[in-house]
Amino acid sequence: MIFPADLLLASGSPRRRQLLASLGWPFRVVVPSVDEAFFPGENPEEGCLRLSGAKAEAVACLFPGSWIIAADTVVLLDGEVLGKPESREESRSMILRLGGRTHEVLTGVTLLSPSGKRQEGERTEVTFRPLTPADAARYAATGEGDDKAGAYGIQGLGSLLVSSIRGDYFNVVGLPLCRLGQMFESLGCPLSEQWRHEA
Repeated sequence: MIFPADLLLASGSPRRRQLLASLGWPFRVVVPSVDEAFFPGENPEEGCLRLSGAKAEAVACLFPGSWIIAADTVVLLDGEVLGKPESREESRSMILRLGGRTHEVLTGVTLLSPSGKRQEGERTEVTFRPLTPADAARYAATGEGDDKAGAYGIQGLGSLLVSSIRGDYFNVVGLPLCRLGQMFESLGCPLSEQWRHEA
């Protein structure tokens, strides 16, 4: 099978858009209108998969027959979901809690195609260097983490917070690319076709 002629990214995230563009794949962005809140007591992995699926289905209703990529990413610390901060103070508090500790970044990915649907999850462990309250406050004040789960971005200024990762770096940014490529392959688009659209 050749590479999909009509590929849609169901996400408003500029990080996901940049990651997908780095592969040289032709795609369009369609931002879905979906409530991204977890259900009370919902398992984080199940919640990420459910939300990514809801985003993909919302776009599929508008563009039937297209290939659609959707994802949902959360940060987990001691099993607690750390979402996007609602204020700089909450951002500061999150960063301080993460300092000197290891947390998990979990992404649920959904790929819809005319021939089927795949949903998979990816986990990456991230360890922060020890931080002082002043460090956390200064990073929060940069605003980089305002729209990000866990209140930080590993690909920017937040790279100075991270002492190590175990797993897929791109998952921490917001889209596990290797996992996505394997999902494409499982739906009939082999790796050799994915490279044909190299930038």
